[in-house]
Amino acid sequence: MALRAWLASRQPPAPDALQARLALLVDAHPEWELMPLPDAMLAAGEELLQAVIAAPSKDRRSALDLLAADACVTYAFEAAADEPSRLVELAELSMQRIARGAAGSPNRVGVE
Repeated sequence: MALRAWLASRQPPAPDALQARLALLVDAHPEWELMPLPDAMLAAGEELLQAVIAAPSKDRRSALDLLAADACVTYAFEAAADEPSRLVELAELSMQRIARGAAGSPNRVGVE
């Protein structure tokens, strides 16, 4: 199933603003249509998280991208539920990619 159609088929449907943000992102990356759904959604979540991390100010303007990143990672696991043998691999991959993105952020917060 095409990524855009799969997103549109989610029940209950996401709020309109979230659907619109995800549609823009998916339309900007036609290569994701060739990827397995979990991998495409993880890539989308990673790109959105990078946008939030790179934003010069962390305020309400980045809230939609942060919510969309969370939704993408959730959707990645929802899609992976059709292939339970991939769940552990996907969990490890998502943790590595999110940690790598956060580690590269000059604005990261945490204990060193």
